[in-house]
Amino acid sequence: MSKQTESFYNTFSIFYPLADVFLRAQKKVLFKETNDLPEGNLLEIGVGNGSHFKFYKKHCITGIDTSGAMLELARKQIVGNIRLLKMDGKALLFDDGQFDSVVISRVIAVVDDPGQLMAEVLRVLKPQGQVFILNHFTPDNWLRFIDHAFKPISKFLHFKSVFHVHDIPTIKKFRLLKEVHFGFASYFKLLIYQKK
Repeated sequence: MSKQTESFYNTFSIFYPLADVFLRAQKKVLFKETNDLPEGNLLEIGVGNGSHFKFYKKHCITGIDTSGAMLELARKQIVGNIRLLKMDGKALLFDDGQFDSVVISRVIAVVDDPGQLMAEVLRVLKPQGQVFILNHFTPDNWLRFIDHAFKPISKFLHFKSVFHVHDIPTIKKFRLLKEVHFGFASYFKLLIYQKK
């Protein structure tokens, strides 16, 4: 993540609870899926303010974020077995095959190189490990016109309004296990992949 994006999210941190409201229902589904997994080591990339930590029912959680301001807020939310580190998801400082699962919620369309992010996820996942991606994805229906119309200003808000998961080359190294559609016109999705 660039220094400009990091600075933006440091500033945005005080408004982050508003963003949480819009994805509350989706996150309930996300955490049900992660909690259904056998207990293991889970990496969350982009923990934000950590308000969701209470929904993790098991696992040894490692959370990272590039925003120091977000991490300060997240540290106040720690419950259970959670450690937080300032780190870029595109350059993970972990050994190969260290994690059983990885959570990427509202992050993959924010990073400047989602392919590199997924390459790092692939590296740190154990064989058959799972990755959970919760994000907006530009649909093939009429909503795609809104995404394209918003594209010129989305860069100032540090995210990609037009975003297709199939544009990420490294995603082909994962096997799609499950696709959960949310809300109106399925604009948000939870994609669950497994390392091949």
